Amino acid sequence: MTKQRRSFSQEFKLDSAKLVLDEGYSLPEAARSLEVGETALRRWVKQLQDERGGTTPNSKALTPEQLKIQELEAKINRLEREKTILKKATVISSGQCNMVFNHIIRS
Repeated sequence: MTKQRRSFSQEFKLDSAKLVLDEGYSLPEAARSLEVGETALRRWVKQLQDERGGTTPNSKALTPEQLKIQELEAKINRLEREKTILKKATVISSGQCNMVFNHIIRS
């Protein structure tokens, strides 16, 4: 029989990590009371420590500040891709205009 993988909200992960970092619970004690694995809780605690230190995580952020940073970085990436597409379209359309213009001049 396979064990179904549980998923936890970002808010739950943040609150769980805060128990260890801010409330003074030991990692095993918090994991037991929350009924989560120590490994998962250890990962959330480390991620919160990193985020508080200013590191933006590769996975979804726990803190609101880092979530906002991730949203803004995603928006920047999208805008840069759009700009590249528009540049290519401009080059293509200007090349076609030049071809038409040259054809008219030669005629």
